[in-house]
Amino acid sequence: MEAQATKRVTEKQSVERKDLILATRPFAHEIRARSWMHLGIAVVVTVACYLGVILLDPLWSKAAFGVLAGLSLVRMFILYHDHQHKSILNRSWLANGFFSFFGVFMLSPPSIWKRSHDHHHKHNSKLYTSSIGSFPVVTVEKYWTLSRGERFAYNFIRSPFAIGFGYLFVFIIGMCLNSFISNKGRHWDSLITLVVHAGLGWVTWYFLGWENLVFAFFLPYLVTFALGSYLFYAQHNFPGTVFSHKNGWSYVKAALDSSSYMKMNPVLQWFTGNIGFHHIHHLNAHIPFYRLPEVYWAIPELREKAKLTSLWPWDVIACFRLKAWDPALQRMVTRRELVQRR
Repeated sequence: MEAQATKRVTEKQSVERKDLILATRPFAHEIRARSWMHLGIAVVVTVACYLGVILLDPLWSKAAFGVLAGLSLVRMFILYHDHQHKSILNRSWLANGFFSFFGVFMLSPPSIWKRSHDHHHKHNSKLYTSSIGSFPVVTVEKYWTLSRGERFAYNFIRSPFAIGFGYLFVFIIGMCLNSFISNKGRHWDSLITLVVHAGLGWVTWYFLGWENLVFAFFLPYLVTFALGSYLFYAQHNFPGTVFSHKNGWSYVKAALDSSSYMKMNPVLQWFTGNIGFHHIHHLNAHIPFYRLPEVYWAIPELREKAKLTSLWPWDVIACFRLKAWDPALQRMVTRRELVQRR
């Protein structure tokens, strides 16, 4: 009797959660003019920031505009990300051409980005298969079966250092170099991306000098990839997140229980293209980024059941402290707890 009651509750929850997906469908349609408007504004802001770096002489102003250029590239990346999901500007030859170039410019060539990111959405928070297109997560038991070198690599890629320098470790090495080495035929555009990137750096230095190489080339990339890498990490590695084996995994559960709502002020919310509403994005990836707040306010359950984090230092520290998944405790554990369970 108890087993039957549990089964009925589970089935009821499953039906309710399917209804939740259905409730988001009216929002999974772009407003074409609005999509073009957002792209146009983002391009103008980004170009203006780069011009501020190049045309102004004081180093402090170059640094300030370099940081703003990096932040504006984050918003541009969200538009690229949505276009790859076919949620904005789908079937537009102009948008396809622009975003293909932008993917190369952002060290995220379309072939590897779409393949890895689609896998991430289909396997988010699923143990042993969720690491493709995301940061690796292992169980406590699995962690202690790894060799010393494997444990070092696992901890390093999840570390503040590697994520802070996501420009090198996540994008140049992870996204481009590793993808080309693993499959040269499928990811030939990764090699082209690296060549183009090196060429842009050389052109910047040769024609604009070392100051602009630092502030117009390296600084924006460092900022955008540090923030982008951390957002991608913390949106699935936060206190309260849940990881499941294949048999206990469901798409809706992964969206609601394993994807965060990252609260931000309006300025950061604009620069990050509403990606803080990550639980909603994972529930329905066809919702354009500019409609995510609408969904949040229209469906109470998405507010009530959202798992919160933020960019405040204490939340950042809390996310970085998480090391491995403990099936017994049903939560991520810290380094100290991991050692205690050896």
